[in-house]
Amino acid sequence: MKTKTSILLFSLLAVLGLTASLQAGNWPNWRGPNHDGSTTAKNLPTKFSKTENVKWTINMPGPSAGTPIIWDDKIFVSSTGKKDNSLLALCIDRKSGKTLWQDKAGSGYRPGGDGSTSSLDNKSNYASPSPVTDGNVVVFFYGNGDLVAYTLNGKRKWASNLQKDYGDFTFQWTFSSSPTLYEGRLYMQILQRDEPVHGRGKQGNESFLLAIDPANGKVIWKHNRPSKANKESLESFATPIPFEGAGRKELVIVGGDVLTGHDPVSGNELWRWGTWNEGHKQQWWRLVPSPVIGGGVILACGPKKAPVFAAKAGLKGTHSGKDGQVWNSGTGSPVTTDVPTPLFYKGKFYVLSDLRKAMSRVDPTTGKVEWTVEMPGRYKWRGSPTAADNKIYFMNHNGEVVVMDPESGKILHKTSMGEQYDDNTRSSIAIADNQLFIRTNEKLYCVQ
Repeated sequence: MKTKTSILLFSLLAVLGLTASLQAGNWPNWRGPNHDGSTTAKNLPTKFSKTENVKWTINMPGPSAGTPIIWDDKIFVSSTGKKDNSLLALCIDRKSGKTLWQDKAGSGYRPGGDGSTSSLDNKSNYASPSPVTDGNVVVFFYGNGDLVAYTLNGKRKWASNLQKDYGDFTFQWTFSSSPTLYEGRLYMQILQRDEPVHGRGKQGNESFLLAIDPANGKVIWKHNRPSKANKESLESFATPIPFEGAGRKELVIVGGDVLTGHDPVSGNELWRWGTWNEGHKQQWWRLVPSPVIGGGVILACGPKKAPVFAAKAGLKGTHSGKDGQVWNSGTGSPVTTDVPTPLFYKGKFYVLSDLRKAMSRVDPTTGKVEWTVEMPGRYKWRGSPTAADNKIYFMNHNGEVVVMDPESGKILHKTSMGEQYDDNTRSSIAIADNQLFIRTNEKLYCVQ
């Protein structure tokens, strides 16, 4: 006869097994189920090409830096439309690669423009943010401010435009923060400069966070986030990252020369740490990498060859300098990143430097660099690395993909998935079950 203890243990193991299975099978946001670029998926391919170990390939309507999002048998992809200058939300059948539904999600809003998909710079487009899903709703965000929610079967639930609602964005480059779904709320961060840029926006613009009800699009709260940063250094293209630790839940936000933690229920600031910009002297330090959390620390990546900083997780109140800082990588270190968000996998950080063309493995407790590997080729490596099954996957501007051994840094495989003259390919590789989903400028590959 089973004891109560054995029954409880069996139930706990069953729940843990189901959780692991769900985690391995879905990639619900651009940094995956753990919000750190990793998953527990197994039996992933090491060697592949455009034709080898490819289950299916589908042509994309246009380029996008967004990462494919996977929930069960559905794949959600943002895209531009080359033929009609549209902004598109797509759902693709995971088994066959056929398009299940497609919607013109863009409202046509463009400050002083013609409503096209063209962004405000020549290095990006409005479809650069990744969609997000919780299995109940899927939300697409576009750099012109359009925020659109659907059922997983493609029925539009609601739509709004954040520039219409809160004023035109004031960014040097095209805004591309991805939305976050966490515990029944949708979160967006708008960390922008406080003065007009290129004739857009207004003096005194505020940076803020939004919590939105994903069922109906209604704003739950708006929290202003002040900063002492100046000009472009106020701008952040990062994504809110949930964190549970130190007996609480929080959203971690990076930008405006500081890291902050916020109560997900109210938006109130729980703590603040800074800065990588001493005295706020640098006025042109926009931030792209999102925070990454692991090993008891939170990484903030200074831009343009500045160091990577590790702040202590679980802080309270306001901190600066060495107060609250665990380590930093130091000036001139290969551990720096201007665009890619680092990976946390099996207790280590992996920092891909697009400017120094190197990948480094870093101990989270001490900041010790355990190895650094120079990246091949002449194109920039800007796709944020992802990992599972003892393999790290990432892609460069030309659509070249590298598979790396996380223990030694040895490159296990390199292959070209893009077209000959592709550039600005910046999507991360999504992982679900035993499959990779690789989005280039022109195609989406399912590799297994």
